[in-house]
Amino acid sequence: MNGSDWFVLAVEDEPDGQEVVAGLLGHFGVQVDVAGSAEEALEYLDQRQYDALILDLALPGMDGLTLLTTIRSNPSTAYLPCVVITAYHSSLVKKQAVEAGCNGYLTKPLQD
Repeated sequence: MNGSDWFVLAVEDEPDGQEVVAGLLGHFGVQVDVAGSAEEALEYLDQRQYDALILDLALPGMDGLTLLTTIRSNPSTAYLPCVVITAYHSSLVKKQAVEAGCNGYLTKPLQD
């Protein structure tokens, strides 16, 4: 599977973060939908199938860890590779993300 075969949902509430994530993935030919909240992400997941998700942990409303737990508990999305990104890195946050089922963990700032 090359980059142009991938369709990723990025969940990021900050416009600058959305631009960086979409730009990085787009550079590799990955198609990207961007959701600004966990609730919006769940709507996208009901409408489309994705190859992977990138989740910010600090989201308005439902936080990223709760979203990840929701994704993992739903049989139609439980299989999706999920990479967590956060500006609030600590060993506890990383442990919580891994326990919730993330497949990868990145800290901000991401560089384009």
